[in-house]
Amino acid sequence: MNHVFDVQIYYEDTDFSGVVYHANYLRFFERAREHILGATELVRLWQQERKGFVVYKVTMAFKDGAVFGDTVEIRSTARLESEWRIVFDQRCHRKSDGKLLVEAAIDMVCIDGDKRPVPIPLGDRRATVLGSNAP
Repeated sequence: MNHVFDVQIYYEDTDFSGVVYHANYLRFFERAREHILGATELVRLWQQERKGFVVYKVTMAFKDGAVFGDTVEIRSTARLESEWRIVFDQRCHRKSDGKLLVEAAIDMVCIDGDKRPVPIPLGDRRATVLGSNAP
């Protein structure tokens, strides 16, 4: 399943050259993942179960840069690599022309309140996160 999340590029997102600063794409990808998982569910998960998601590994490739005034589309898919790790494949496209700007694979794990890894608690959200073909 492809989840789509739009981001408006503001002047503050850019560097001295007028192109989006590379680290800001991580922020855009994070917002898209939060949108998929749901802020309410993430808060509930932490407050009631003391579980939260953390980034384990990131691989990014930069193809082109977004600029001030662009709207970009973050396209995300998720796959459960194991009961301990979920990978989000995320791509940033310029909305006006569909051009691929940045692609990333972001590995996430879930930890408990003591920062120990625990199985990914997708539960009822499994189909929403992984799509209709979720295992």
